[in-house]
Amino acid sequence: MEFRANFIAKVLQNIGWVIFYLLIIEVIYGQVDAVAGWTKEAMFVLAATVFFMSAVHGALFMSLYEVPYMVRRGTLDTVLIRPVDSQFWVSLRRFNFDRIGSLVAGIGMLIYVVIKIPVVASAGQWAAYSYMTLCSLLIFYSLTLFLMTLAIYFVRVENIWVLGETLLETSRFPIQIFGPNFRTLLIVVLPVGLLATVPAEQLLRGVEPAMLLVGTVWAFGGMAVTRWFWRFSLSRYSSASS
Repeated sequence: MEFRANFIAKVLQNIGWVIFYLLIIEVIYGQVDAVAGWTKEAMFVLAATVFFMSAVHGALFMSLYEVPYMVRRGTLDTVLIRPVDSQFWVSLRRFNFDRIGSLVAGIGMLIYVVIKIPVVASAGQWAAYSYMTLCSLLIFYSLTLFLMTLAIYFVRVENIWVLGETLLETSRFPIQIFGPNFRTLLIVVLPVGLLATVPAEQLLRGVEPAMLLVGTVWAFGGMAVTRWFWRFSLSRYSSASS
């Protein structure tokens, strides 16, 4: 916030990307009524979910992307001797204010769609949507932490975060556009569908207990696995001084 012009420019840039994506949706649905069963309003809910999750992750966990740099420069050593949990420190050390633009745009988009959509969602659907969005955030955090932890073994992996961003970009499209076998792959094996499509479906098409269970397993199972992997990797970390 010390560099106010840069902060404002970043916020406007994020809002601009949101508007650009919405224009793409408007152009597509200017020609068709639905794509793979998804109406324009449903696509707005999907987009709002992705932007919201991306904004929260980018605001809270951007410091994770500094782990490869810390390993290479040796500053991770100073983290390990601090009287604080190292995973907590590398995850939440910074708050990225410039993602506020995406967060506001995502919330505004969701409010707009809820007003425009003809079907009123029940309290249970809203609860399921909120829970699955939380699960999506935990899944994406776990994936990011896993990728950044690889720096302890391979050091120069700064650009490996692109893999996570690619999955997030893919989640902006409903998984129904893929074949049935590939849809199963994107939910059970590679949880792209869980990042946005499944949460949006809880709000639009009713609560699916099976999907809530799958999301829970992926979210909390992923957190447990990456927590173990982080601690195991630190036990193999030789430090910059050795």
